Amino acid sequence: MATNIILFTVFIIVLFLMAYRKETKKRIIFFGDSITEQGKALNGYISLINRQIEAEDLVKKYQTIGAGISGNRVYDLLFRMDEDVLSKSPNITVVYIGINDVWCKLRNGTGVDIDRYEKFYRSIIVRFLAAHSKVILCTPSVIGEKQNGENEQDDDLNLYCDVVRKLAKEYSLELCDLREAFVTYLQNFNYENLAEGILTTDGVHLNDEGNKLVATRLWDSIIKVK
Repeated sequence: MATNIILFTVFIIVLFLMAYRKETKKRIIFFGDSITEQGKALNGYISLINRQIEAEDLVKKYQTIGAGISGNRVYDLLFRMDEDVLSKSPNITVVYIGINDVWCKLRNGTGVDIDRYEKFYRSIIVRFLAAHSKVILCTPSVIGEKQNGENEQDDDLNLYCDVVRKLAKEYSLELCDLREAFVTYLQNFNYENLAEGILTTDGVHLNDEGNKLVATRLWDSIIKVK
């Protein structure tokens, strides 16, 4: 009799644990600069991903958190990752950084050289993996929307994107190649070869179309992460 009671109790506990595990959401944290910060706006890419989650009836599976701060460079992310991300125990962390590291070289001389960019970025990845968070890396998208490498910082930006691609391959991480997606889109739809106004408001920050593109590409990456 006592044995039966113990077995029944164990059975109930197992059922409870299975139900709890089933209902546990994957916490996705979007980590970056002003582009990510603005992603929480009404038509921002994080908000659009939330709508996609609702549309696919996946609200019980995913929870999103925005952790973007305007002006951030790669070392800012490294300094604040404990408080702003790791303390929230992310299952998936989306890292989208690099625009300011390149853009600010010409704007105010506060950019980050490519060797330090890779060093800091690598440290971020290692710490997330040690905390058992899956990681999605995003290449920085555009600094100017002209085609065929006509924007002033295109060559430099491409080198930083290559660093992100290399790190994704080295650590076997999901890569969301936004640079490639933006360049392809602009080749097809920037008929007048404008510097802004197609996917961005100012050559950098996303307009509605830019947010839609990022949301679509990122959602494709998110659902690949198991």
